[in-house]
Amino acid sequence: MASKDRILRQKEETRNNILGAAYDIVKEEGWNGLSMRKIADRIEYTAPIIYEYFSNKDAILRELTGKGFVKLGKELENAKSKFERPEDQIEAMWMAYWDFAFTDTEMYQVMFGVQMNCCTEQCDAAKMPYKLFTGVIAEIMKNNNPTEEVIKQKYFTFFSVIHGLIAINIINKSDIMETINNQILKDAIGGITKSIQ
Repeated sequence: MASKDRILRQKEETRNNILGAAYDIVKEEGWNGLSMRKIADRIEYTAPIIYEYFSNKDAILRELTGKGFVKLGKELENAKSKFERPEDQIEAMWMAYWDFAFTDTEMYQVMFGVQMNCCTEQCDAAKMPYKLFTGVIAEIMKNNNPTEEVIKQKYFTFFSVIHGLIAINIINKSDIMETINNQILKDAIGGITKSIQ
């Protein structure tokens, strides 16, 4: 039994090493620089061993995307937990979302397809941030008895504005924009929040 556990641990460790190497390459060279050969070279394995764990580069991208959504979900939960009022929670959550996009830009790019093709398959982990946001939006709107469809529309109002601002900043890095982004973001969050109360 102990040897089976050891083998499983070694397989999980190799899998994590592959994902870690892939992400390190992306941080250094961008998503276009990622290849199965480079991953194999980085961890000093042969390419066929990498293919035992992941059928192709897209499989690695899907796995990394899932991990990104899990990480984002935890950061949103943490931001939400710091406040009681849903209006404060929603602002803290979108600010945490913004921070995630710029502290882990490469991950955000693969999760949302900014300047690259993202995975076409939706991963289950992507539902977590959506559920967190829509739960708080429903709480803000509870006096209006909103339908699920209305809550979804309000989420996409927030997402469209904030994701759009993030994408603009990722594509066109500018010191001038950095100085005003925080205020633009807070104004957008505050304005949308007021419109749904």
